[in-house]
Amino acid sequence: MPTVSVDRDALLGSLGKEFSEQKFDELCFSFGLEIDDVVVENEGGKEVVQYKVEVAANRYDLLCFEGIRRALLIYLGKLDIPRYTSLKPSETLRLIVKPTIKEVRPFAVAAVLRGIRFTKPIYDSFIDLQDKLHHNIGRKRSLVAIGTHDLDTIQGPFIYEGRKPQDIKFRPLNQTKEFTAVELMELYSTDSHLKPYLPIIRDKLVYPLITDRNGVVLSMPPIINGEHSKISLNTKNIFIESTATSLHRAKIVLDTIVTMFSEHCQQIEAVEVEYDQGEVVLYPELKYWTMEVSVKDACRDIGISISREEMRTLLQRMCIPSTISSDPDKIMVEIPPTRHDILHAQDVYEDVAIAYGYNNVKPTFPSASTIGQQFPLNKLSDQLRHHVAQAGFTEAATFVLCSRDDMGEKLRKTDKEPNLVHVSNPKTLEFQVCRNLLLPGLLKTLAANKKMPLPLQLFEVADIVVKEPKQDVGARNERHLCAVNYNKTPGFEVIHGLLDRVMQLLEIPWEGHGLPSGSGYHIRGAEHASFLPGRCAEIVARGKVVGHLGVLHPDVILAFELHLPCAALEINIEPFL
Repeated sequence: MPTVSVDRDALLGSLGKEFSEQKFDELCFSFGLEIDDVVVENEGGKEVVQYKVEVAANRYDLLCFEGIRRALLIYLGKLDIPRYTSLKPSETLRLIVKPTIKEVRPFAVAAVLRGIRFTKPIYDSFIDLQDKLHHNIGRKRSLVAIGTHDLDTIQGPFIYEGRKPQDIKFRPLNQTKEFTAVELMELYSTDSHLKPYLPIIRDKLVYPLITDRNGVVLSMPPIINGEHSKISLNTKNIFIESTATSLHRAKIVLDTIVTMFSEHCQQIEAVEVEYDQGEVVLYPELKYWTMEVSVKDACRDIGISISREEMRTLLQRMCIPSTISSDPDKIMVEIPPTRHDILHAQDVYEDVAIAYGYNNVKPTFPSASTIGQQFPLNKLSDQLRHHVAQAGFTEAATFVLCSRDDMGEKLRKTDKEPNLVHVSNPKTLEFQVCRNLLLPGLLKTLAANKKMPLPLQLFEVADIVVKEPKQDVGARNERHLCAVNYNKTPGFEVIHGLLDRVMQLLEIPWEGHGLPSGSGYHIRGAEHASFLPGRCAEIVARGKVVGHLGVLHPDVILAFELHLPCAALEINIEPFL
């Protein structure tokens, strides 16, 4: 969930009403926001209180101070819903999209904010909104990148094209000299801020470039803008361009920026975007669209009883104007260009519920005569947890995500990707893959608790993730039970005893009592890279291998920064349902 920093005094002062921190927190909660944290910062010797407000990921209109303030004012009935329009001036600027860019980032949209009035807080909010959009709907600039430029320093028409890296040379933002695109890739390869964006275009034959009619480089999206057109507190007219792999997302980004900052400028001006087929489109669209919704359906889904007029009033508080329809059960809602999160009637009903107040909805028993029950696998897991804990083991809860080394080299596995599901864009090296065994998590827990009294006996009952090409997502979950015994001696007999107890609970008999093969369980010697040779066994239940137990190999012990012997058991419990 995105978190937006807002100045407490500026926000509360603009609402026209005194709010204590508790009352404001209640207001945010009723509107669907949450104050995540309160931070006191020192700015020029003065203490400034910042609210960290958590907003829904699809509410792009709330990703800045201006959006939050405007939405709360309308919610409190202190501000009418604004109408957003763009002006087409007599001399419309044009952005020409060349066919050379088709294979890289084929779409571009643009607009102008004319006569903007920047102060330091407004400027900071303007930059912060771009960053939020880059990381949110832009997926770290891979889908959408935004460029903002001082229009008084450049001249249209503007050209958006693809050029070979060695043919691009300009002075990038905050640099003192010119660089080629090849040199920029090398320069920013060590930059903590820009380094993550380099792979987006690094291997492309051509790089995206936006220039003005004099050849001045505005930006090389999605990496960096040019120093020549840099905006500042003195900027009066801003040219905004958004390049993307998805036209729909680019339009959402442009609509959001111009509507959020329309209150700080004289007017929004349209820009013509010309494509190679000669098609010319005017942006920003600032499109309003209507939808007919049912009052009866809204009341049924929410569990309330209101009239059409009451529903209209509630929607007005949520920035959604509406009119009465000819059908006595319907109203026509008009979706503004700030509410790209609304896709169908259910989204409208959700806003009605928020404005009505979830705490005001009276709880009722469902009309369906069905009886809920616990999912069988979860019920079995809970029962096993209870009994394993009674056997003297302490339960642990470890991360589903771990590093490749945890699942590979540390367990002495030679194959580089042992049936692992990889995270495409991991935040850290510790969260690269989904675990396909519970064992590494317990060993890391042991390593963090080596000072505790011996023996350390831990267990976990949780899901692992394995590749499954037949599934629509290419993977599936599997419920495992894992236990470890860490002591001055391995304690294989302790782990073996736990296995026997688990099988007794699962009502799986030992095959050594004269039972036919395949009707119960037994263990048999096996070779496993993570266990000592000759000290490892497969667990065979009803004719199928369901797990392993044994004494861990010394290399595994050392790899997880442990120094005493350890016996372990891991078993798949799903076959026993």
